[in-house]
Amino acid sequence: MGLTQAAQETEVMAEINITPFCDVLLVLLIIFMILAALAAPPGFQKELPKKNDQPQKIQQSQLKHQITVEVNATNRIFIDGKVVPISNLYPAMSDAVAFHKAHAAQGFLTHISLIADAAASYNTIIKILDAARQAGDDDVGFVTQ
Repeated sequence: MGLTQAAQETEVMAEINITPFCDVLLVLLIIFMILAALAAPPGFQKELPKKNDQPQKIQQSQLKHQITVEVNATNRIFIDGKVVPISNLYPAMSDAVAFHKAHAAQGFLTHISLIADAAASYNTIIKILDAARQAGDDDVGFVTQ
């Protein structure tokens, strides 16, 4: 009887314990999830202006000839004072940029001043920035009070 019991102990065990393997995978998954959240790029990036000790002298005539985009609390968009529906935003923005580029000799600037209400939808602001970029104008400034 002792001989048969010794034969059973020398056999190869066919079971694999995967619990430690699952523990390691879960820890790695948590680490990668945290790293992915920390390394995610922001929604849009703007280059901040360089430090300047002297204030810029902006004439009132320059402010009149730049592209103004206003968004109110109900997400109505005004480009250069004209109401623009959201469905017509991209063509209206490209028309405004093209008009200002064509009349640059008269002092028109292609700088876009974005004036948005605090209750305006973030989605609307992103669409305006995207429309400006597609129109070929990356010079957008946010106007605050």
